[in-house]
Order: sequence, then structure tokens, then C-alpha cells
Amino acid sequence: MKWLELSLRAPAEYVEPLSVIFQRYSYGGVVVEHVGGYNPDEDETEPDNATVILRSYLPVDSTTASQKEHIRIAVDLISRLCSLPPLEEHVIEEGEWMESWKSQFSVLHMGRIVICPSWLEYEAKAGEVVIGMDPGMAFGTGHHPTTHMCLAEIERLVTPGVRVLDVGTGSGILTIAAAKLGATYVLALDMDPLAIKAAWANVKANGLKRVAKVQHHTLSAEDGAIGEFDLVVANLYTKVILDIGATLMAQLVPKGNIIVSGIMANRLPEIESCLEAAGCTFLRIDREGDWAVLVGTKTGK
Repeated sequence: MKWLELSLRAPAEYVEPLSVIFQRYSYGGVVVEHVGGYNPDEDETEPDNATVILRSYLPVDSTTASQKEHIRIAVDLISRLCSLPPLEEHVIEEGEWMESWKSQFSVLHMGRIVICPSWLEYEAKAGEVVIGMDPGMAFGTGHHPTTHMCLAEIERLVTPGVRVLDVGTGSGILTIAAAKLGATYVLALDMDPLAIKAAWANVKANGLKRVAKVQHHTLSAEDGAIGEFDLVVANLYTKVILDIGATLMAQLVPKGNIIVSGIMANRLPEIESCLEAAGCTFLRIDREGDWAVLVGTKTGK
């Protein structure tokens, strides 16, 4: 099979809306590459006016033209807010696609957590928690600032015996981290069939089938509690968090903690108002470039 690689260079502050477009119409995911040598995993600071390259893939078949046109129209609308170049296109073979995709990933160190792609070898040092990852075409490898910050908070908040809900699990990276750090039960939810496939494969590869469960499901504003959890993690998008903020809080036991990310820093006041109205007391806000993660606890007895 042949694949059409679509890539677009854009200002970093437009990653969120552009990622939504690429994920909606392409083959289940998007790779975000920072330009100019910026590497958050080496504690480097994002430069002003940072630029990113978004890459996504379409199978070359009868649907390619229509899916590409959806993306082009949406990108054109966003280009009215900022200057964007045309989409770049490159047709590649199946094997070339896989090698090109794999080249985007490397071993990452984040505190005690080490993310190692399944095709690489790594010898763990004392105290390290190694997560073997094959992200497939699902979002979440540790490279993106939102995933990076969520992992740091999971390392801080997960203690032996906690129950965790991971909403929008993507590749399953946050679920696996929570399980390896001592959670006794982790429920991972996602609506993308490709994400479910990738997440379950990663859970099994890490030997966590008895601890972590992956379900093709999501939460809506009308949902009540689907369980009692000590920690809820939601690395989503601002609009989704605003829609289901109260539902996310409803999943927590009293004094349980919540981590929400996928938030552009300039939208934080909206998220804070939404969660505060649902009984959230904020513990801290972390920022990395234009992205933020908010950590809170559920008030009440």
C-alpha cells in the first residue's frame, strides 16, 4: 500500500486546532515536531515565535482525495487567522512510511520514567520505570509537552493502591505509567479504534493486562459516575474539557486528584471556572511553552 504524507509548518500556538483537523481526517494520529532545536525533554526553553511541523498520513485509496480536501479547507480557514504555507504532500511506500514514522521517536527520560520505543533496546538503571511503547498511529509518546507534563504529575501523584481513570488514552502511555508506578487498577477510555488497538497492545507488551483495562468509550456531559477513582487524567482538548469537566469531577472519590491537559495557556481561566464550579480546588498549574496542565483535588468529605 502507498501512503500520502501531509505536513504543515505552523506557529506553535496553533498546534491545538490543527491537530484536531489532522486527527479527524487522517489515519488516526498526528506527529508534532518542534523546529529550531527546541527539545523539552532536555529541559530546553521554547523560543519566542516557536514553529512546529505537523505530519499525518492518509492511505492512498478511493477516500484520499476527499479526506485531503477536508484538511485543506480547514487549514485554509485557520490561515485567515495566521499566515500558513500550503500543505506539503509526499507519496511513500508502506515500508518507507514505517521507517519515516519510526525515525520521529527516541528513548526519552522524564524523572524516573523512561519511554522506550518497542523497536529500540534500553538497559534500565536502578529506580527507573521503563515503559515500552509502540504508539501505532495514536497520539501520546512523551514527545509532546502535554504528555510530558502529565507524566510528571502522574509520577508525583500515583501511590501504591490507587485507582486511575485515563480519559482519551491515545497510545496508553499515561495508563501504563500509572500502572507501573503502583496503581492497582487503571481504566483507559478512547473513541478512536486505532488508539484502542495501540493502547491495548502496549498494555499487553508491558505485562499489565491484570491491572489496566482499555475500553472503546468516552464520557459525555450527560454521564454520571462510571466508577470511583482516586485519580482522573484527561489529556484532551480545551473544548472537550469544557464540555465534560463536571463529568470528569464526578468520577473522583472525595479528596481525589485530577490532571487535565491539552490546554493552551490562554484558555486556562475557562478551564479553571468550569472545574471550580464542579467542586475542584486547584493545587498547581504547570506550563511548557504555550501548553498547560492543571492539577486539582475534589473538595468534600
